[in-house]
Amino acid sequence: MDGDKKHRYLQRELSWLEFNRRVLEEAKDETVPLLERVKFLAIFSSNLDEFFMVRVARIKRQLFKGSQNSDPEGRTPAEILTAISKRAHELVEEQHLCFINTILPQLATEGIHLVRPQEMSKEQECFLEGFFNRTLYPILTPLAIDPGHPFPYLANRSLCFVVSLSPTVASRLPHTDLSILHIPTHVVPRFIPLPTREGQHAFVLLEDVLSQYVPRLYHGFEIRSCHAIRVTRDAEFGMPRRHDEDLLMTIEQGVRERRMGDAVRLQYDPELPHDIVSQLVDELELEAEDLYPSTGFTAFTDLFQLYSAVSMPRLKDRPQSALPVAAFEHAADIWSAIRAGDIMLFHPYHSFDAVTRFVDEAAKDPKVLAIKMTLYRVSPASPIAQALARAAECGKEVSVLVELQARFDEEANITWARALEEVGAHVVYGLVGYKTHCKICLVVRQEIDGLRRYCHLATGNYNVRTAGVYSDLGLFTCREAFGQDLTELFNLLTGYTRPQKFQQLLLAPTGLREHFVNCIRKEKEHARSGESARIIAKVNSLTDPAIIDELYSASQVGVQIDLIVRGMCSLSPGVPGVSEKIRVISIIDRYLEHARIFYFHNRGDSAYWLSSADWMPRNFDRRVEIAFPILDPQHQLRLKEILEIQLSDTAKAWEIQADGSSSRISHAGRPYIRSQDQLYEILRAENDLTNDVI
Repeated sequence: MDGDKKHRYLQRELSWLEFNRRVLEEAKDETVPLLERVKFLAIFSSNLDEFFMVRVARIKRQLFKGSQNSDPEGRTPAEILTAISKRAHELVEEQHLCFINTILPQLATEGIHLVRPQEMSKEQECFLEGFFNRTLYPILTPLAIDPGHPFPYLANRSLCFVVSLSPTVASRLPHTDLSILHIPTHVVPRFIPLPTREGQHAFVLLEDVLSQYVPRLYHGFEIRSCHAIRVTRDAEFGMPRRHDEDLLMTIEQGVRERRMGDAVRLQYDPELPHDIVSQLVDELELEAEDLYPSTGFTAFTDLFQLYSAVSMPRLKDRPQSALPVAAFEHAADIWSAIRAGDIMLFHPYHSFDAVTRFVDEAAKDPKVLAIKMTLYRVSPASPIAQALARAAECGKEVSVLVELQARFDEEANITWARALEEVGAHVVYGLVGYKTHCKICLVVRQEIDGLRRYCHLATGNYNVRTAGVYSDLGLFTCREAFGQDLTELFNLLTGYTRPQKFQQLLLAPTGLREHFVNCIRKEKEHARSGESARIIAKVNSLTDPAIIDELYSASQVGVQIDLIVRGMCSLSPGVPGVSEKIRVISIIDRYLEHARIFYFHNRGDSAYWLSSADWMPRNFDRRVEIAFPILDPQHQLRLKEILEIQLSDTAKAWEIQADGSSSRISHAGRPYIRSQDQLYEILRAENDLTNDVI
């Protein structure tokens, strides 16, 4: 393997599909509560949508340009697309069989019914009649296809009916044989609740409602066929690379053009007539491998609606109330709490309210002179952005870097960028050619002994919604070295100054990869000297060839390496003579594992780092990222505890094999450990103990 480039790295896109298979397996797992399994089907589908819009689309663009360049794994774009198509078709078939053969019958057993129109009671039929006339009919727009009406645009990820027609009444008016009817899922729920017996839940799919009433839209025609289709399109758009280009206007134009991206996938009812499929393939310029016939149900992403619509706690995960932050709860104010010592939070176990409170208190406090912050993914009703706006209105110096290039969140970010500018905040959009992905906030406060800088650094976004489902870590500190480093970093981000040497922070693209390479090499030297050497890294993705090569090399001299990789992993673990000292696991559970943690034994003087960056080329080379050390010994112990508990997970962990496949870790003969539950209970017990003592 050492000399065979083609087999040195696992293929990235296939590794991602294997990750999504692990998500699908949660939907198939009988030990998972039923509605959580429904949610995992939706997550699987949402993941796959983005995979096609971004990764498949990118490879298709390479192929269209005639590129024959192989990736680090040695495969050409054509070979990768063929392999992706084969695996994706297999997984989609598994998804449909799981839903139709297992999930639907179990939902019915629990009193949750997906009703077809022919199965409805008189009361339900009467309700549906009124619903169609009052709600649906006024907003539906059939679109004819003929020489005067070119083939209509099929919006990205929207459901449509393709209706084949035959006129039944002679008329001097023109007629069509084919029509497109957009199914308005963006304004009407996909799952329409129906009246039913108490204790029962009944829903009908929006497309089934339309199918029942579609003849009313086409007076004078016979409906020969009516079938649902769904197109997925390329969601990427060009980024400005010159200083004289207006980034905000470019992003706005790109968001508009995203709707017009090239088609990369067609999902459709397998009963759709072959001649219509052929016409769609021609119109959308698709290949056979881009076709995904879907029996029974299309667009599983909308199952999120069903999950939310049914309030049956016993069919969902046991609630875990977010824990208050004891250090803040029992201090005179947030500033004195941070002055008393570094505070590390673990979301979503710890309430994200602590972070919003930090920004809100800074906005209200007359002693706060300035707030500087990066915003990567901003929710439409962001309380943090609202607090920044209030601070600017109060006359504080507010500087905000809003990353307009955060994929699929561009519109919300643009809205907040303009809103903050209107109230006087200094808003910048990042460095040309780079995404700013670091998560930092700096508050400058006037105190009796002079100015003091309060810092928050995190592995996750300043987004209240995702903070409830993403597992991330954040640090509050007022250490002078951190304050100086963040000041230098913001000067770089807003003014393009060249920062002096950082005291604590590491920065990409200027030296982050090099730092981690050096840390790995140190462990390698320790192992060569016969000393204990260990590396633990927790990331979302591991695809950087340079890092992988260093890990291989360290393994070969005896460094014990444990990796927790949620998604893509191009490293091949457990290969004799190459990576036999490397173990890779992946945890799929109720929360999305998102924190990046790095531990190096370092001859017993252990180093602990948190980061916004994964071990991927894009994070090292094309983004502004940071890594920061955890210096407090108690927090270091907590990080080690988190890593060791996750490495011991026997409930929700998978082990990655040398060929890229993954298998569940069995708890047979070992304690049952569900790491997310265990970590929550540890933190909850600590909070209870602190409250009892106080």
